[in-house]
Amino acid sequence: MKRRVVVTGIGLITPVGIGSAKSWEALCAGQSGVATISRYDASAQGVRIVAEVKDFNADAYFGPKVARHLDLFVQYALVAAREALDDSGLQITPDNAARIGSIVGCGLGGLPAIEKYHQIFLEKGERRISPFFIPTVIPNMGAGQISIFYGVKGPNLSLTTACAAGTHAIGEAFRVISYGDCDAALTGGSESVICSMAFGGFHAMKALSTRNDEPTRASRPFDRDRDGFVIGEGGGILMLEELEHAKRRGAKIYAEIAGYGMSGDAYHIAAPPEDGAGAVLCMQNALTDAGLTPTEVDYINAHGTSTPLNDVIETRAIKTVFGKDAANVAISSTKSMTGHLLGGAGGVEAAIIALAIKNQLAPPTINLERPDPECDLDYLPDKARSMHIRVAMSNSFGFGGTNAVILMKRYED
Repeated sequence: MKRRVVVTGIGLITPVGIGSAKSWEALCAGQSGVATISRYDASAQGVRIVAEVKDFNADAYFGPKVARHLDLFVQYALVAAREALDDSGLQITPDNAARIGSIVGCGLGGLPAIEKYHQIFLEKGERRISPFFIPTVIPNMGAGQISIFYGVKGPNLSLTTACAAGTHAIGEAFRVISYGDCDAALTGGSESVICSMAFGGFHAMKALSTRNDEPTRASRPFDRDRDGFVIGEGGGILMLEELEHAKRRGAKIYAEIAGYGMSGDAYHIAAPPEDGAGAVLCMQNALTDAGLTPTEVDYINAHGTSTPLNDVIETRAIKTVFGKDAANVAISSTKSMTGHLLGGAGGVEAAIIALAIKNQLAPPTINLERPDPECDLDYLPDKARSMHIRVAMSNSFGFGGTNAVILMKRYED
């Protein structure tokens, strides 16, 4: 019999706030984190808008010497994990360290550092490459550094499944805890790829919004005028615990992990099939794993990227899974405010559904001014909704046709 798993801590670093309280407040207020790129001169780029984390001072967290050798995606993972750990109240000791895991998703890893050191290599040669280069950029360093910094000795995994990575990480953490491989895990996703290579690559695919003159209105999921996603950065880390482990120490519980689904499109490297079959299978798998029916789901945090293809096809997939009840489900895309955090999106959005359940409040989809006729479900335009949320779903679909869905429910003893 599988063990029950609950969320006992949340840490968020997002384009709308540092810390879970600030991020949640901003999301529920409908605040956009999108602006013109400030990290480097992007004036010659076709896309000049981004959802950056603001006012993040790495030296304050790590000191300048340590921060210099940690890529931003690792810094975000570490700071979010510290908040989740503190929020949970779980003390890591020599006695329990081997029973606590670190399972974190990331899409592209240290791409800005790769760009930087490639330029150094071309201009100054091999001898000027830092010995810290490789450990800085490899995608598993979010999970690895959490283990090192906080003394976590249990399962240590990194998922690199594109935009589904954070959700896959949480799902795998749920599995290893439920099957007894550990009793708790710091899990989620982080990403930071704000560099010219990332923007050039995604822009070449025609995946990004080019609404450069209206940054805060650029990410507009389900709107007929959407023209692509906005790159975001940050991290979302949860503390997951086996229920009895959490109860013994009197931990507060945000929500219970109810189910986890995975699937593959077997279709195309970047585009979903027109009928959304992979997303349908993934949502159905999560519901089956949870032992729930579609009618029991009250809120969906959609993948909702603001791309012409995704939003229509995700809508079709939801209609297939939920049938006549699809119109009764509240749905929002918080990417309208945070941008798309790529491998970090699932971690942030899982935290959002946990907070939605805890607070009985669903955040909105902003910039939904002229709904696409093919996107005709209840997308909570502009305003958060106070509502009864028993069960919430988070969808994540990635390049390569990889899909992940997490279900959470209100904890009941």
